[in-house]
Amino acid sequence: MLFKVSMNVRLPHTMPREEADRLKAAERALAQDLQRSGKWRHLWRVAGRYANVSIFDVADSTELHDTLMSLPLFPYMDIDVEALCRHPSSIHDDDR
Repeated sequence: MLFKVSMNVRLPHTMPREEADRLKAAERALAQDLQRSGKWRHLWRVAGRYANVSIFDVADSTELHDTLMSLPLFPYMDIDVEALCRHPSSIHDDDR
């Protein structure tokens, strides 16, 4: 299943820089592994915000939930999820 996931990160201003840097590095590593596996299909930054819009390709909503909860920055995210399905007017035969 494809899901559009909007993530807005809100790190506390009181968080020590070293802790924030450690979390960001762990987040990057996991996000890149998930992209290599094909589960995190697309990742776009939202200009001017510490936020992204992503497309996930996972078996179901439970796998998406577990994946999102595994993200190191998850406790500091506001997340919005939308399930996607093919539009009948799409000219593509795949999920590009």
